[in-house]
Amino acid sequence: MPGGVALATTSDVNAIEAPVTWKAYLICAFASFGGIFFGYDSGYINGVLGSGVFISLIEPAGATALTGPHQSLIVSILSAGTFFGALIAGDLAEMIGRRYTIIIGCIIYIIGVVLQVASSGLGLLVAGRLVAGLGVGFESAIVILYMSEICPRKVRGALVAGYQFAITLGLLLASIVDYATEHRADTGSYRIPIGIQFLFGLVLGIGLFFLPDSPRYFVKRGRVDAARMALSRLRGQPIDSEYIEVELSEIVANEEYERALIPTTGWFGSWANCFKGSVFQSNSNLRKTILGTSLQMMQQWTGINFIFYYSTPFLQSTGAIGNTFLISLIFNLIDTVFTPVSFYTMEKVGRRQLLIWGAFGMALCQFIIAIVGVTAGFNKTHSIGNDPATGDPILRANNPSAVNAQIAFIAIYIAFFAGSWGPGAWIVIGEIFPLPIRSRGVALSTASNWLWNTIIAVITPYMVGANEGNLKSSVFFVWGGLCTSAFVYAYLLIPETKGLTLEQVDQMMAETTPRTSSKWVPHQTFTNMLAAEGKLDMAAVVEDVERRGSKF
Repeated sequence: MPGGVALATTSDVNAIEAPVTWKAYLICAFASFGGIFFGYDSGYINGVLGSGVFISLIEPAGATALTGPHQSLIVSILSAGTFFGALIAGDLAEMIGRRYTIIIGCIIYIIGVVLQVASSGLGLLVAGRLVAGLGVGFESAIVILYMSEICPRKVRGALVAGYQFAITLGLLLASIVDYATEHRADTGSYRIPIGIQFLFGLVLGIGLFFLPDSPRYFVKRGRVDAARMALSRLRGQPIDSEYIEVELSEIVANEEYERALIPTTGWFGSWANCFKGSVFQSNSNLRKTILGTSLQMMQQWTGINFIFYYSTPFLQSTGAIGNTFLISLIFNLIDTVFTPVSFYTMEKVGRRQLLIWGAFGMALCQFIIAIVGVTAGFNKTHSIGNDPATGDPILRANNPSAVNAQIAFIAIYIAFFAGSWGPGAWIVIGEIFPLPIRSRGVALSTASNWLWNTIIAVITPYMVGANEGNLKSSVFFVWGGLCTSAFVYAYLLIPETKGLTLEQVDQMMAETTPRTSSKWVPHQTFTNMLAAEGKLDMAAVVEDVERRGSKF
């Protein structure tokens, strides 16, 4: 960009972004399509684990269920792949951009799907899920980063919540496909649910070629002209619009401010920057990294993936439910229906309040499910004879009404999760990190989600397996206790970020505590910090940003 050019600025903290247009909605909504990867790949395995053809593929002849170790391996290997994929993507997103990183993730995901469809035994299936997991890790970390950076602040929470909605759509679609293929007697009972994923990778990967990259990524790389063009496309404004000038000047000024606090020191230093500062300083990088990683840990601790990974084999093992595939489908439908509620409440009520009361509601439901289960529900069954094919006892519930009550409260628990912790955790991690460490901070937070996802996927079969822990309904005491921890955590540590630009979130976290954050209002722009006049001197500021632009 030639020296001496001026960017328009403003001192009005409410006038630093263009009005929201339908174009902005549609671009962000398409990016959220990546959530279908996450949801479908997490969900289809629930039904496949209960498929007789799939069980005969993995286990010796005559087996009627997968062993605990095989369940654990097949489910958890995907999460292990996503853990490493998220960390690798954090680096790539800084080097080649958010958009191309997601496209590469789509290609890796498609390769993993092909390997799974081609499998006729445990080895290739596990390898395929590991590779697909790498692709899902790319997508789950960088789509959140990309959306947080391109969405207008007034609707960022609602649009990023669309990512969680896409996850629920993926889960619902997986349940529908599992239900439709449940009675197939050939390999289509597992190959069809797996193969459908191929289309998701194609749609997202091809579609992203037509979208702009993040203007904040371009500013970080010192490519201010490219940032201006990307912002113009995203906001649906002419390239010389004052709205574009003002918003770009604020991004540039914030980059200058943050770079002075967090200097570029190379690849290792860029990761080390995520852990600088004191844990007792509210705006330190270390505090934000701990907040992001622990928030995603807490989301997994709610126990939601116990329902979506293992509800079919778990309910089958109790003998209390007739059509367990249908119940799993209903659970996914509830998740899908209640997630869009957060589109409104995330911007109206706020992130903090929803996370606090969502955790409270989930804990209450979990304890009710556990208490009913150990006294009259899932845990109380009787035999009505033996299965002629296997010789195993056929179990039925002593008190069907109690079991129905448990199913109802599981549904209510899912509704609480769908409207709070489901979208809320993803929204907050995309908002709390400053630009110099944002891609790696979001990557670390996403990797934390997948690490705990893996841990829960590994240990759950041992907790509830008939030949292992056999906790049955008592497992809900564990989830209830962890949801109580999430309630305390949200009250003490989650700040309110609704209605703020990503740059204003930095200011808010420096000047408040989580419990007082909802009262904070912006009082100055970053351009005001760097210039008292109405213009920024491009030679002094933009050229400096261009000169110091870093791939790290």
